[in-house]
Amino acid sequence: MIRLSLKFVFVFMTLTVASALAVIAGDKPAKFKSVVELFTSQGCSSCPPADALLKTYVDRDDIVALTMPVDYWDYLGWKDTYGSSQHSKRQRDYSRKRGDGRVYTPQVVVNGMAHAIGSDALQISKAIIATKAKLARAPIPISLQMQDGDLVIELGDAPSDADVGAATILLAAVLSKGDVAIKHGENRGRKLTYYNIVRKLTELGAWDGKAKTIRLSSEELMQNGVDGCAVLVQQDRNGPIIAAAEIWNW
Repeated sequence: MIRLSLKFVFVFMTLTVASALAVIAGDKPAKFKSVVELFTSQGCSSCPPADALLKTYVDRDDIVALTMPVDYWDYLGWKDTYGSSQHSKRQRDYSRKRGDGRVYTPQVVVNGMAHAIGSDALQISKAIIATKAKLARAPIPISLQMQDGDLVIELGDAPSDADVGAATILLAAVLSKGDVAIKHGENRGRKLTYYNIVRKLTELGAWDGKAKTIRLSSEELMQNGVDGCAVLVQQDRNGPIIAAAEIWNW
């Protein structure tokens, strides 16, 4: 027979009640979301399978999935309608940060740390698991919500064991879906669908690990047909992404 002291039972019941009250009050533990960035091009014949695969990550609630169309294949005969030199630079900066010199399409960068072929689901899954294991131990509270026509970004205090370092807050203005009929180049004659297309990436400032609230006018963000956004907290601008959140249909 298992016997428990009255003191143990009292402590256990106290902790249980406290946990229940915390949940009722909405004080839920922070949840880490992985970030999958797909560097792709409408002029790349190897990219359509990766563009389609990204939709599976878009549909997952534990991942913020973003399409980052590049512009360096435009010379092949078709100018990418979503292509951006900003995305091309971000991809090159990632390569320099990793020190491997790997810049290609379709390429996925996971949590700002590991890269994988954008159409290889197994490779991407391994990268998610490996990087998440390093980053999810001390998740950082982050939330996005609309208040009186403004986007409100709230970052809580970083856990004491979280490695914040020199972190930057990034805002990605996103178009959730776009269909493009390709008329020239390697994908000529195809109609392709893209998901969570980043139309603009903006730095909102540094973050030192202390609670912070940022309020932005949604009217300034809703350009180029965007219907949502993602906020990333990233070390050294192109290092590990230590927190992420997204909001849609504002």
